[in-house]
Amino acid sequence: MERGVGVGDLLRLAGKPLGLRRLDTTDATPACLLAADDDAALVGPFNPVRPPCIQVVGTVERDYLAGLGKNSLADALTTLVQPERIVILADGIDPPTALEERVSATGTALLASDAPTHTVINTLRHLLARDTARMTTLHGVYLEVLGLGVLLTGSSAVGKSELALELISRGHRLVADDAPRFRRVDPETVNGHCPETLRGFLEVRGLGVLDIPAMFGESALKASKNLRLIVDLQPFEAVSLDVDARLRGARRDQEVLGVTVPAITLPVAPGRNLAVLVEGAVRNHILAQSGYDAASAFMEKQRAMMHSDGGSGP
Repeated sequence: MERGVGVGDLLRLAGKPLGLRRLDTTDATPACLLAADDDAALVGPFNPVRPPCIQVVGTVERDYLAGLGKNSLADALTTLVQPERIVILADGIDPPTALEERVSATGTALLASDAPTHTVINTLRHLLARDTARMTTLHGVYLEVLGLGVLLTGSSAVGKSELALELISRGHRLVADDAPRFRRVDPETVNGHCPETLRGFLEVRGLGVLDIPAMFGESALKASKNLRLIVDLQPFEAVSLDVDARLRGARRDQEVLGVTVPAITLPVAPGRNLAVLVEGAVRNHILAQSGYDAASAFMEKQRAMMHSDGGSGP
């Protein structure tokens, strides 16, 4: 997924925390494009071998450039200063004359900060990773159940909203109904939140749109939560459980923005207390995350009993 970062984005994000300001007068508005999930390729110190989109030049880089011969300096500046890149001066240094000339000739954007080089790089990587994170919208109801982010999915009219309402009435919290947005915040974590226009509302067939904080209080809402489990609701007759699934549950892995998220299929049928089943699924998932496997413990206990009584049965 391609990400783009422009001069305006940098000034908006880092204008205050880094005192970032623009020095050039070219009015260039380049958009540094990054196709890979590699923040080091987006912003970093001057690197002639693998130049980042946003090049940060501090005292070390300035002194390196000053020590080059005329031809080597010209080659280095050709690599460093290009119209599709952005150059940031750190450590409060003044732009070297050769760099200024190259910036003017190419129309490259030049910014400056008084912050140390490492602070500029680390701060920009953090801010840009959050601001340009890959994002997707998934259909379902997103809740915090027993402290875990749980996404309820399933076909239309299967009962997701009704189940969500019952879970909220049991003390769990709503993040988003219908169209929760998820963004990848690090290589192993996806965080979900609600679009502002939908925040706090839950649509339940027959009841219409419900204002959850008005009914249950603001504590019934959660602004965002990391996604830890997907519960897929399916009609009972559509779910075929083999022996292993009956022992361990209908579990699988599902990818969301390149992150593997555990998922479980929950058959829906009249008389089944789905809220209790979801709570059970979450509690069992928490145990599994701590290293405990109920199915393995059950089988080990059966084997031990068979060995102890010579296989004569219970």
